[in-house]
Amino acid sequence: MYRFLLSRQWVILTLVGLVLIPVMIKLGYWQFHRHEHKVAQNQLIARSLAADPVPVTSLTAPGRELPRRDMWRTVRATGTYDTAHEVVVRQRTAADEQSIGYYVLTPLVLGNGEAVLVNRGWISAGNDLTRFPDVPAAPRGKVTVTGRMMADETTAASGIKDTKGLPARQVMLINSKEQAKRAGRPMLGGYIEQTGPKPSGSTPEPVPEPDHDSIGPHMAYAIQWWLFTAAVPVGWIVLVRRERRDRVAAAAKKAEEARAGEEAPEDEAAGAARDGGRTAEPAGSGETEAAGDDATPAPANP
Repeated sequence: MYRFLLSRQWVILTLVGLVLIPVMIKLGYWQFHRHEHKVAQNQLIARSLAADPVPVTSLTAPGRELPRRDMWRTVRATGTYDTAHEVVVRQRTAADEQSIGYYVLTPLVLGNGEAVLVNRGWISAGNDLTRFPDVPAAPRGKVTVTGRMMADETTAASGIKDTKGLPARQVMLINSKEQAKRAGRPMLGGYIEQTGPKPSGSTPEPVPEPDHDSIGPHMAYAIQWWLFTAAVPVGWIVLVRRERRDRVAAAAKKAEEARAGEEAPEDEAAGAARDGGRTAEPAGSGETEAAGDDATPAPANP
């Protein structure tokens, strides 16, 4: 009764199910690993933000890529701002995550002649994107900046396209190597996301602290994929049993109809035989009755 599983339709359905099972298992583990990565990142951010501030030169140097373990560490740097080589970073969102504007990126020249990029915060883009915006002036003289240490941005890591041919002093990515070429001086790898001192006015708006409490929906997605995986064989069994039940019911109905078709002629023949027995008369009975009616009594002998 399970020979229908060898039909083309059921072979294709079974093969599709066998392909879906490992694919959905892999997708579940992919989401699970993203969950683990998110949890580990939250722990790293929390530890880094809670650590004591360190000199920026203790974590990075010119041309060095910032290790992941040093991301979000609080650093301090003392120097003077090089506003002549200040640039703005396009298409960045404010703290409300809706308003689009610029990050103000200014090199801070240290005592040894090296510089470190400082993201001083966010400003509105304004109406004319083809010219350099009105940027709040950086503090003059020697200043001490504190902030979160961040790695250089790249297209591969950030997904941001490094568009060429932008207006003067506008960039898409925060990258110390590119800015070192512009400024013509050694630049420490990575950049500082400034947290202090606070700006004298309302702008630039400080970049908010990264979220390290939310773990996202990845674990729920992983469980969902694994439930889908379990549903495939269960669903296949349900469909097989339903198909078998329907086929058994169809076969029983067909057999019943066949029996009914065979019994109908027999019943008709038997009925005809019974009807013939009731109406038939014995042979000669008619003649006897006729002879009796026509006969006359014989005369008596005198």
